[in-house]
Amino acid sequence: MRVFIYTLGCRLNQCESEAIADSFKANGWNVVKESKDAELIIVNTCAVTSKAEQKARRMIRLFSEDNKTVIVSGCYAENSKEEIEKLGDKIVVFSLSNKASLLKLAPSLKGTDESSLFERIKSFKDCPSSVFDYNPSSFSYHSRAYLKVQDGCDNSCGYCKTTIVRGPSRFLDSSEVIKRVLKLESEGFHEVMLTGVNLTNYDHNGRGLGGLMSEILKNVGPDIRFRLSSMEPDGVDDLLLEQIKDPRIFPHFHIPIQTASDRVLQIAQRKYSISHVEYIIKKLREIKDDPFIGCDVIAGLPGESEEDAEITYNFLEKNNFSSFHVFPYSPREGTPLFNSKLKIEERVRDERAERLRELSQRQIRDYIFRQNGKMTEIIAEKNGEGTTGNYLKAKIIAPPSFAIKEGELYKGKFTSIFPLEVSIEV
Repeated sequence: MRVFIYTLGCRLNQCESEAIADSFKANGWNVVKESKDAELIIVNTCAVTSKAEQKARRMIRLFSEDNKTVIVSGCYAENSKEEIEKLGDKIVVFSLSNKASLLKLAPSLKGTDESSLFERIKSFKDCPSSVFDYNPSSFSYHSRAYLKVQDGCDNSCGYCKTTIVRGPSRFLDSSEVIKRVLKLESEGFHEVMLTGVNLTNYDHNGRGLGGLMSEILKNVGPDIRFRLSSMEPDGVDDLLLEQIKDPRIFPHFHIPIQTASDRVLQIAQRKYSISHVEYIIKKLREIKDDPFIGCDVIAGLPGESEEDAEITYNFLEKNNFSSFHVFPYSPREGTPLFNSKLKIEERVRDERAERLRELSQRQIRDYIFRQNGKMTEIIAEKNGEGTTGNYLKAKIIAPPSFAIKEGELYKGKFTSIFPLEVSIEV
């Protein structure tokens, strides 16, 4: 039997899909690259914007046209079961809270042929599971392991559906986190990315994510590296910043600021001031040598004036972010801002978004060129390529007799950058 997995949305979704694919492989399934070659199609959806939901519906409808069995899960599936089931005759919806049960699906389908596949899956869908069921050794991407330690969100920002579809924040107990980290270390992983829906919602004995990192770093050796996924500013405190000083934490950070206007932050119900964001950036640059600092920005949030848009643009330019993702504001049903009378005209919103994207392109180029001649660490991946500590894709250049081993950690120097092709000499 053959399965095709189609993924929309964030890196966490991508990693969960990979873990699900590994489970099917381990149980004798072929994971194929084209939907036309598969008897079973799994769609892992996103609901961060209305466009993401529209794309999910379009692809589900397309995959259902050949009367194939289609499993739909992810954020869009959480509150849209009836809507999704109308898109085809053989669709099974796994709620977001039950997505991890897909890890247990393949073993239950042994001996199943295509004619009975839909009914078998339909009867399985209520299998109990936990959002932390993913095996850390399969929950990996290339040479990097991803360890999910948190899910849900307590922030309830005015524009965001995450709390609605993901529920409140919960986290994996720190003792289990350390157990899984040590397992990954023993299996030879040199890089672990700690991830979650809102990673900085993690709480370790009242000491937050910084408390967790302190415990992890006490228990691991010198040859493993950690990368933190997106860090909400309200959860970045001095204890966490103190742990980030450790050389085992890579100099790559992503901070969703959304806007640099304190007035718009209040409208959006964000729980920090832009001065706190500036403090974080200042400390990160004191702690690490020219770290990669990226961010998320939403163009055209309700109530954003021309002055507010200019404040955001100038803030991003002044603070020299390495790169940033720009999202035009998308009203999400059920959120406090959905029916806001302060909405910005779409044309204006899109113009602001495009201007920000152009700035981002210039700043990532500037950041890459600044790395020339600097020393770095790099984890080798396939075909002599790798990812540096500051998260740049690079070609690894080594002497003819030097064998590059996938998954290994190397020290090297940025030697050629043209224009966005990066080489590391080891």
